[in-house]
Amino acid sequence: MHPAQQTSKDERSLGELLGDLTRDIITLVRQELTLAKAEMTQKAAHIGKQMGLLAAGGALAYAGLLAIVAAIVVLLDRVVGLPLWLAALLVGVVIAGIGGALVKKALGALKQEDLAPRQTLETLNAIKEDIR
Repeated sequence: MHPAQQTSKDERSLGELLGDLTRDIITLVRQELTLAKAEMTQKAAHIGKQMGLLAAGGALAYAGLLAIVAAIVVLLDRVVGLPLWLAALLVGVVIAGIGGALVKKALGALKQEDLAPRQTLETLNAIKEDIR
């Protein structure tokens, strides 16, 4: 383009300025959506890792718990003299109560996890206010 044909930024029409503004806003919104996707991916990966650890720990704890339960039932039968069925029932009720308390605690912690892409939402709200 010949230098005489170039339009300086000061000489652009209102239509050209609005066109540039629209393109810039679209680019900014696309970038924010990309950021939101990255934030959500990061949060999902973190939660997935924690759930994997929870499952592995739970499986190991369960195997150990079964051995301990059997030992306690046998102990109650041999030392205290309770019938096996009563010893097993007693131990089962206590362990079920402990398990229920742990599940309740874990669910409460998971419900408090914030999954919203906060940084992106704040930026989009700021853009919205700037446009007004």
